[in-house]
Amino acid sequence: MDFKILTDKLLPDYIENVKESPLDKIDRLKKSDIPVDYFEFYKSVSSVYSSKIEGENIDFDSYFKHKFLKVKFRPDYTRKADDLYAAYDFIDNNSLNLKNVKKAHSILSSNLLQKSQQGLVRSNPMFVINSEDQIEYAAASPKIVKQELDKLFHDIDLLKNADLSPFEIFYYASLLHLIFVKIHPFQDGNGRTARLIEKWFLIKKIGQKATSVQLEKNYYRHLKDYYSNIRILGLEYEELKYDKSLSFLLMTVNGLDKQD
Repeated sequence: MDFKILTDKLLPDYIENVKESPLDKIDRLKKSDIPVDYFEFYKSVSSVYSSKIEGENIDFDSYFKHKFLKVKFRPDYTRKADDLYAAYDFIDNNSLNLKNVKKAHSILSSNLLQKSQQGLVRSNPMFVINSEDQIEYAAASPKIVKQELDKLFHDIDLLKNADLSPFEIFYYASLLHLIFVKIHPFQDGNGRTARLIEKWFLIKKIGQKATSVQLEKNYYRHLKDYYSNIRILGLEYEELKYDKSLSFLLMTVNGLDKQD
């Protein structure tokens, strides 16, 4: 495919490492006896753990009680997870394109950013700071952020119209996540949006069974590796080395083997 920003160079190594079809891995997952709607349950899992990655003080037990048992908590305790849940609802019935990603960001950032910044591509420099107050990496500069997004969604259109193998579907889903988070186009909520895009692409390619892929929970469980695998590509956006991204790209598919 004539990609503008994606790469298939690591696909052979990815397939060699994965070996078994990711769809076979999903079909082999133990089906839990969940006393609530299956898809609502797994959207709740996604919402909680994607929020926890960003340091939100929310646990799944409490959110389950809030969402399904109508237990009352402080509004500020569940509000951001509720916004993210609404974004996961949104992706079920909407195409994966830039316009809808901006809409999804507006939904998930409702209690994160001012209204004027929701769904708005930034025009300022952006640096990602780690827990030790050090610069983790520099995002795409304001001069190129929009063109980098255009490249990414050009490639997404190619993928949407392509007949992909299960290996390719999971490979590109993770790569979309990685590239989006490196572009970092919004003032905040980029990580949440990147993980949403990964799930969004899977749903569009393999259907609703992708809802049960607990990629967000897996990233949280391996949070140190998650950030390390993002960091290893390099500090400056223009000098990123995507040939070092295999460890990141394998995280979701390897997580299927350990999913409970």
